[in-house]
Amino acid sequence: MIYYYIHTGHRFGLDRFRKAVSIINSLPELKIKLLTSDFRIASSARDFGIHGAIGIDVLRNIPNVAEHGDILIYDSDEHNENQLNDMINYFSKFIRISINQNDFLHRGEYLINPHLQTNENVLSANPVSDIFFGDFDKQIERTFFYGDDDYEKYIFKNGYKLGELNSDLLMGFYYFLGYEKELKSFFKNIHETEDYENIIKKSKVLITSSFQTALETLASGGIPIFVEREDRSSDQNAILEKLNVPVLNNFDRENIENAILSAKPKKLINQNELIREKILFWLNKK
Repeated sequence: MIYYYIHTGHRFGLDRFRKAVSIINSLPELKIKLLTSDFRIASSARDFGIHGAIGIDVLRNIPNVAEHGDILIYDSDEHNENQLNDMINYFSKFIRISINQNDFLHRGEYLINPHLQTNENVLSANPVSDIFFGDFDKQIERTFFYGDDDYEKYIFKNGYKLGELNSDLLMGFYYFLGYEKELKSFFKNIHETEDYENIIKKSKVLITSSFQTALETLASGGIPIFVEREDRSSDQNAILEKLNVPVLNNFDRENIENAILSAKPKKLINQNELIREKILFWLNKK
């Protein structure tokens, strides 16, 4: 059996889940089972084309579902070195997904990390769903998407400042019930999280603190403006900068306007077939 574990939740967002959707949907014949630390997205996974998702709370519960000798694709930073080695030894094949800039390949694993050089056991790639690649009618001038999580209500606390961006707002998956009512006075239009895919495709400019959303915007032909969050790693910055995506450290209107005017992002290459071929190669490797 092949399992794919991701760390998600109302404090961590859905970047890892959105990567998982891309990889799992590119390998339909493998019938991969998704394991997630959050029960809510597990119950909603079918809406994203994922059939067979299980909420398991924490990575320590993986052996309660997966058996010794199964295969695991793993995307999380919850582990310590001992736990990582235990997983490598427990599974017949262990494929890890990471954007850690200082990461390295451990003995017995395979690794997908865009910072590293591709070799037999490492793939340098950024998984982005096929649905975001193409030419789309850009009907929305500007959209703001903080991310799928806003537990501390950052948007509301900074509403007047964010309102100066003169943008639409795309709601996140984990936002509080009724949160849009608190935010409606700050934005031109508010779009529900269920319309995420269409809004990404339709937006000319998308201001976000989600790394995965920035890549999806780039794939769809939009201009992403990435603003760092204090509660997130900066490991993604080097990847975005290589793609000429502006990376800012605050939502200052003047800086964002200048970034939009000067932005000349590179075209994002669809690497899904490459990722598919590499994973199949690893799984068939003796």
